[in-house]
Formats: sequence, structure tokens, C-alpha cells
Amino acid sequence: MQPPLTTERLIVRDWTTRDADVQAALALYGRPEVTEWLTPVIANVADLAAMRAVVQSWTESQPSLVPPTGRWAMQRRSDDAVIGGLVLRMLPPYDHDLELTWQLRPETWGHGFATEAASALLRWAFTFDIDEVFGLARPDNTRAIATAERIGMEWVGETSKYYGTVLQVYRIRQGDLPGEPASGGTED
Repeated sequence: MQPPLTTERLIVRDWTTRDADVQAALALYGRPEVTEWLTPVIANVADLAAMRAVVQSWTESQPSLVPPTGRWAMQRRSDDAVIGGLVLRMLPPYDHDLELTWQLRPETWGHGFATEAASALLRWAFTFDIDEVFGLARPDNTRAIATAERIGMEWVGETSKYYGTVLQVYRIRQGDLPGEPASGGTED
């Protein structure tokens, strides 16, 4: 994503292999309270070396992904801390439907960062030729469900066809986006 997206409090940008990004990713994906909600289910990343390999694979694959798919870091503007991640990817069977996921470090939960970043990412994504984006949540993941609703996603049902587990399915279409658009580039 060039240039990065900016919101009032955040920058949504590509992950890098810089030490600060790898350490921030480990602080996120190395936490069971984060990874327990991910779909498909993954174990938390065990250490810095393993996280470095994961981030390296993200940065290597990003240029070959067809926009608007990708994986991005969520950086707080006030202190430049990477506090989360966002992903737009194809849902199984990987031929049509797009899924939006968001992850935040637990100490940043409850401040609206996921809603702010995801809304900006969706505005950007809808500049491409897509009709809708889905969000999936485990039925007991009340935080994810609340965030999906704040983003403007509507509940469309429950399914077990993705990732081998029962999930709540939410959907948003371009005309459903609330609020002001994010700007491209960095602001002074």
C-alpha cells in the first residue's frame, strides 16, 4: 500500500523486517489472548526468530498479492508504536469472497483503534472492483463482534464452512461505510 493510510490516530502501512516491527509483531502474535481468536487457528509465535521468519514471509509475499488483499501494520501516530495488524484475504475456497481481520495488542483494547483502522482500510479497499467484504468471529468473541458492528458490518448468519469451526459472519458493502474517509500519505 503506497502511500500508507492515515487516520486521526493511526497509520496503516506495510510490515517491514526492521527489528521494531518484528518485536511489535511478537508482542501481538506471541500472545495467547490474541491468537486464541484467530481463524484459522494458529499457535502463538514462540520467539523472536520465529516471528522474524513470519514477518519476512509477509514482506516477501505482499508485492505479489492482488490489491486490495494484503497484510498491514497498525501504527499509533502519537508514539509510532505498532499496536496491531490488519489483513484482507480471500476466504476459502479462495476464489471470490474477501475477509477482513484485525488484531490488537491487549493493552490497546477498548480504545477504538481496530474500528478506526479497519474503516480506513475498507474505504481504500472499496476503491478497487469489489462489492463486499466479510468479517468472521467466533460466537463468543464479543469484542470482534462489537468491532464488526461499529465498522458498519451487518450480521448475515452463522456458518462452519470456513476454517472448520462455527463462526458468525458479518458483511459490509461500500455504501454501508460510516464516517469520514482516511487520507493517503502521511500528515505533518
